[in-house]
Parts: sequence; structure tokens; C-alpha cells
Amino acid sequence: MTEAHVVEVSAGVFAYIQPDGSWYINNTGFVAGRTGVVSIDTCSTARRTSAFLAAVRSVTTAPVRTLVNTHHHGDHTYGNCLLPGATIVAHERCREEVLAAGPPANRGLFSAVEWGDLPVAAPFLTFTEGVTLWVDDLRCEVRYVGRAAHTSNDSIVFIPSRSVLFCGDLLFAGGMPFLLMGSVAGAVDVLENVLRPLSAAVIVPGHGPVSGPSLLDDVLEYLRFVQSLAADGFAAGLSPLETARSASLGAFGSLLDAERIVGNLHVAFAELGGPPVDVMAAFADMIAYNGGRPLSCHA
Repeated sequence: MTEAHVVEVSAGVFAYIQPDGSWYINNTGFVAGRTGVVSIDTCSTARRTSAFLAAVRSVTTAPVRTLVNTHHHGDHTYGNCLLPGATIVAHERCREEVLAAGPPANRGLFSAVEWGDLPVAAPFLTFTEGVTLWVDDLRCEVRYVGRAAHTSNDSIVFIPSRSVLFCGDLLFAGGMPFLLMGSVAGAVDVLENVLRPLSAAVIVPGHGPVSGPSLLDDVLEYLRFVQSLAADGFAAGLSPLETARSASLGAFGSLLDAERIVGNLHVAFAELGGPPVDVMAAFADMIAYNGGRPLSCHA
């Protein structure tokens, strides 16, 4: 299915999947109760968030009372302002980063996007470790993963009685993971020691189709490939961009947004003792890897 659509992954628990899952085309989710709804993230543009909210209304007439942001990236938070009646919940660092980032704007890094009128709406109920949300009698555990991984402020929503995990961008299905604002080593640790012990039967990734536990193995294989590639390039005195250009991505070359390999290598080089990550320099290298063109965004 190529259009955005709702998948009921358990009774009253829904994933909202937006193909193809490339830059700024994310997944959200929601849990519908008798008198209220918990939304898990919003979308990147006014148009996409409005479509998501229409999908919620197609399932239930109950209002969205709570909105959880899994992390600060704009594809998951720009649409927050379209839920003015919801309590926005997130890790305290997510609030800081949303405020620091400001509203969406075309800055030349990506092909132009029509964002819509989206003033910043930051989380205003924050936590340091986690919080439990109840939808009727259904327990939803919101947990900070404990360290930098995809970003500095990743949280998950786990529904233990249903074995359902909403993991934000800790996992990508069919797209290349992106660690530029987080940690490659941290992501490996979180996947092995936070996500895997949950033994979730159903995983809703931040991008791509609803998946099962094998997605953990797929993403871990990629992350370890990045670490190995970085170790070889670093030892040879290459830059992250030179390392990416000289590498064969093999099976990972079919993943969406392959230029992310460069940003991920910037992080992996820093973790090997290279210079601290310069996000804008890494984006410039990603654009260079992309033939000098702004990165393709179809949001």
C-alpha cells in the first residue's frame, strides 16, 4: 500500500504508516480509549498531520487528550501545534531540543517542502526516566532509553500486555538508520539492552512498515557494519566522506536515503577518537555524496 494508512496492531492500538518512509515521512500511532486518545508523535507538515488526525477521527470520536513525542526531530513534532487541547509529554531534553530548533524552514539542505503554518509547540509535561499512561485500563509505559542513540532524547512507548512497541526512530524498516544527532555505539547498546529484552512481538518503527522482532537484528547488523567501516577508514586516515565514497554498501545500498551513511560515519569517527561531530559539516558531506544536490524530501 503506497498511501498513508491505519493498521490496527492490537485491539484499540493503531499504527499510522506513511510510505515510503524517507526523509520527513514518518510513522505515528495512537491508542483509542472510551473517552480519550493517546497520540504517539505527529507529522512533519500541516497537510500530513491533518491527514493523520482525520485518520484518528475515522476510528474514534474521542478527543486526543495526550500526545507523546518519542524524540525532538521535526517529522515527529512539527505537527504538535495542531493538537492544542492535548498534553504534550516527552523527555525533558526533547523539550529543550524542540525549542532550540524552532519552527520548520527550508534551509537548503533538503528539496523545498511546503510545511504550512506550524508554530512551535514543545512538550510541557516532561520526565527524566519515564511515565505510565493509562488508556482506560490499558497500561502504556513511556520510557527514556537512558543514553544517546538516534538522538539525545529517545523514548519508547511499550504496551506490555499487548507486546506492542512504538520505538520512534530507534528503528527504521527499509530505510537507512540515522545517528547524526545521537550515537552509533549508543544505538547498539539500546537495541541490545533496552529494546531486545522487551521481546515485543509487534514493532512500529519510526519509518517503514509495521515489523516484528527480526527488525532489531537487521538494524544491529547495519550499525555494526558502520562501526567496522569507520574503523577501517579511520585507520587508513580517510575522512568520513572518503570512507563512504570508497565503500561498497552491499545489501545496505538498497535502503532509502543512502547518503545517511556519511552522517553516521561522522558519528562513528568521533567515537573512535576523531573530532567532535559538526552537524552542518556532516550535512554538507551528505549533500556532496548525493552529487551536490539537496537531499530529496517528498514530505
